[in-house]
Amino acid sequence: MDDFRPLVLGIDAGGTMTDTLLVDEQGRFAVGKASTTPHNESEGFLESAEDAAGYWDLGLRETFEQLSVVLYSGTGMLNTLLSRTGRKLGLLVTRGMEDAVLMGRGLQAWSEYSYSDRLHAVTHQHPEPLLPRHLVRGVTERIDQFGNEIAPVYEEEAARAVEELLAQGVEAICVCCVFSYVDNAHEQQIAGIARQVIADHGADIPVLCSATVRPVIREQSRLNSVLIEAYAADRGRDQLLGVEEASNRNGFRYGVQTVLSYGGLASIRYPRLHETMISGPVGGILGAKYIGDIIGADSVVVSDMGGTSFDISAITAGNVPIDNEPTLARFKLNLPTIAMDTIGAGAGTIIKVDPLTKKVSLGPESAGSTPGPVAFDMGGTEPTICDCDVVMGRLNPDNFLGGKVRLNVEKAEQVLREKVADPLGIDLYEAAEGMANLLEMDAREAIRQMISARAVDPTEYSLMAYGGSGPLHMAEYSRGLGFKNVLTFPFAAAFSAFGCTTADYLRRYSRSVDLSVAPDASREERDAVREEINHVWSQLHEAAVSEMSDEGHAHDAVQLQMFAMMRYTGQLEDVEVPIGLERLRTDADLDTLVEEFERLYAAMNRAVAQYREAGHSIKELGLVAKVDKIKPRVVKAPLEGPTPPAEASKGTRPMYYNREWRDASLWEMDLLRPGNEIAGPAVIEHPATTLVVPAGDQVWLDEWTILHYEHG
Repeated sequence: MDDFRPLVLGIDAGGTMTDTLLVDEQGRFAVGKASTTPHNESEGFLESAEDAAGYWDLGLRETFEQLSVVLYSGTGMLNTLLSRTGRKLGLLVTRGMEDAVLMGRGLQAWSEYSYSDRLHAVTHQHPEPLLPRHLVRGVTERIDQFGNEIAPVYEEEAARAVEELLAQGVEAICVCCVFSYVDNAHEQQIAGIARQVIADHGADIPVLCSATVRPVIREQSRLNSVLIEAYAADRGRDQLLGVEEASNRNGFRYGVQTVLSYGGLASIRYPRLHETMISGPVGGILGAKYIGDIIGADSVVVSDMGGTSFDISAITAGNVPIDNEPTLARFKLNLPTIAMDTIGAGAGTIIKVDPLTKKVSLGPESAGSTPGPVAFDMGGTEPTICDCDVVMGRLNPDNFLGGKVRLNVEKAEQVLREKVADPLGIDLYEAAEGMANLLEMDAREAIRQMISARAVDPTEYSLMAYGGSGPLHMAEYSRGLGFKNVLTFPFAAAFSAFGCTTADYLRRYSRSVDLSVAPDASREERDAVREEINHVWSQLHEAAVSEMSDEGHAHDAVQLQMFAMMRYTGQLEDVEVPIGLERLRTDADLDTLVEEFERLYAAMNRAVAQYREAGHSIKELGLVAKVDKIKPRVVKAPLEGPTPPAEASKGTRPMYYNREWRDASLWEMDLLRPGNEIAGPAVIEHPATTLVVPAGDQVWLDEWTILHYEHG
């Protein structure tokens, strides 16, 4: 047997399942899967890791003792935010801004509302604030937008405000001053006063400043960022520390890493841990970029369907999109995040039929991992899409999760009949397929809207489908969209975990600026812009190298990538423009930056949308600091012909598709070889996922063992 020496363990803890990818020193990998355990994520973590190690006949301790990297992505912090179980906060703001938390922004107040609910304000509710108005205090001070001090800090006011907050039992204090992204001197002064008052009272609570967390424009988003860091980060860190403790208990010698929202790794003790809030879905986009680079597909639309949600994004000409102000859990944040769209659509989505109107709706609730779909036989009582797949013969009841879960077909049939088919007055199997089709229509429409909004031409893009339920439903949600090709993977269920293992140690630093390059700018004006760019980049460079060194990375190992957030003057949205220069030494270097913006803008919006006559504005400057890490290798193998090996065949099974039962050929995915072709109707099974191929469609494997799906 091969001698496997595991080096990297990647974990993606989703809402339903926890997926593991184990990578050895040769770049080979094994996939593990277990139910997520929200009460203590380390339990699902160990079970999933043990499942992956079992494929190499390794024990848990034997595996952890050899590992160099354990990286964990999950939703613990997001769950703390959604369930409002974080710290009790106090807030100090510029006097006059005390109602900022309650006011919020319209963009976040209406987020996650359906179109119909947006039309009728009577259904609207503002998101619950993270702290009540009585825990907010104003302090007289003002620095203007140019960094000039208009009014000094009234120190007695600040001290009295902290005294009052401490008397109300706050567990953390946040400071957010207007224009602190230009000059944070007043925030630091107020924070110093707060720390002194806290020390005088013998207390030990943290004080966080908004400009330290995220020194960029837009007060509301900056305020949300610092509040969430104080409110939820520690609870999320507790889960991560539990995962690290479980790893160390089993022989792991190092610290656990987690995944940042913009695609890098950081220690779980990273001071801005709120940047990891949506670490799970980000991994899939990193994996798609990594695979795309290997196979020469630089423009990719990604689709990730799990048990709870459906995430989509687009990589254009190798450029991974960054959203600098995303809305998460109905909060607008100054948090650089890989841009993606998400809808509530997964195999665990609960089906509801109104008994009076017969109206059918899917979700947004999901059965999750506990109790799970009815077919799991763990106490679930509501019908789900997974139950439909079981009833239609698309899932193997005896081989779900490699046989670890025995699906109860009878219970699934009973709940679908009682709560869906009978109320609608239709056949059980017709109802099951109708519900699955509704899910697939929602997913297809989400992709259609995304490619329309981002001016994506599908004929120039590959669609990558992954997630535990992606291969199960990709035949229909990808049909008719016109993509150049449609791809999925043997490790589709753990693709996000795979993507996490492709990430490097990464930090992103940025600062707001307001610079303009007019078409007719003089040499002096252009030189002034260059000097300001170089000054900001130099400051960020120092911070990046210092922070990376503190985590044990050598100075000469840190690679820097500068970027600017640019737009045509007068526009509202920025384009992130990376540039391979650490300084703009000449006027020609400034032209290079502008030309790179023009190239990216044309790639994203078409050349006819360019508007050079308006001039160019730079609203933010930043850099990405990176240190390389070992990654999995996707091995290329020779093609072996279209006929699959005999041992890959598992016979046939009746499958309901397009309103009829037909015998589908069954195949073991891991035993298929490069070059093999399989025509539908077929079901290709893997311990962690299932690929359904209806009649008329076919699948073939390329030399990378990537599955190419072709519609009839």
